[in-house]
Amino acid sequence: MTLRALFRFLRGNKLTALGALVVLALFLLSAFASFFSPFDPEKIDVLARLAPPGTDGHVLGTDSLGRDVLSRLIHGSKVSLKVGFVAVGLSTLTGLLLGALAGYHGGLVDGIVMRFCDLMLCFPSMFLILAVIAILEPSIWNVMVVIGLTSWMGVARLARAEIMSLKNRDFVLAARALGASSARVIFVHLLPNAMAPVLVTATLGVAGAILTESSLSFLGLGVQPPTPTWGAMLTEGKDYLSRAWWLSFYPGLAILVTVLSYNILGEGLREALNPHARGELG
Repeated sequence: MTLRALFRFLRGNKLTALGALVVLALFLLSAFASFFSPFDPEKIDVLARLAPPGTDGHVLGTDSLGRDVLSRLIHGSKVSLKVGFVAVGLSTLTGLLLGALAGYHGGLVDGIVMRFCDLMLCFPSMFLILAVIAILEPSIWNVMVVIGLTSWMGVARLARAEIMSLKNRDFVLAARALGASSARVIFVHLLPNAMAPVLVTATLGVAGAILTESSLSFLGLGVQPPTPTWGAMLTEGKDYLSRAWWLSFYPGLAILVTVLSYNILGEGLREALNPHARGELG
């Protein structure tokens, strides 16, 4: 599918285009958080604590320590997107490597990899993450690594299926006949042609990783204070629901919009990269 065809698809699919615009806006917001933030997200002002939205320049109000909610939301997006991209990158890389090895070699290698994959799928992912995080020291790097290493199984199974469908094609047989090594066949000829469905899965995985990080932060096992995160802001807000609704509403809305946008974009990419849709797109 060409870039021009993709743009034509986005023009014809307003919902996917909206999801892509929101994702792009979130990326720019997190990349230039210091520029967009009206206040220091960690600055405490006890005289302005629990100020409602619109008070003294605090567009979304302040929290129990007088910190600006909008600034903390903007800087919290950095943590959420960093965790999402790094965790999904790690899980995608792990899944691609294991799935490619299993699909290409088959036999004993395929059996070992897939049984290990089945074993990992037997454990509820959230409980597995909670157990590992409880053992390790809670930090952003531990969160990213744990989420990445406990969510590769879907990518591995998808990559395996794609590699198995491609490894007997003429271009792969020609590469083997020319003396190409297994590593060259996998990394040069097979994986690039198996990336389309993996890209869709990775896009949807970012939303899942962001939701998981927010859940861990909500439980106090994610990124630790004073670093602002959406989950931690929700935890603080639950103690003030009756008199400071904005402390929970805006972080929850940020999580909802972000996860929904990535899911919409992922579903749009799935449709755009579908062979039948691609034919319709020209």
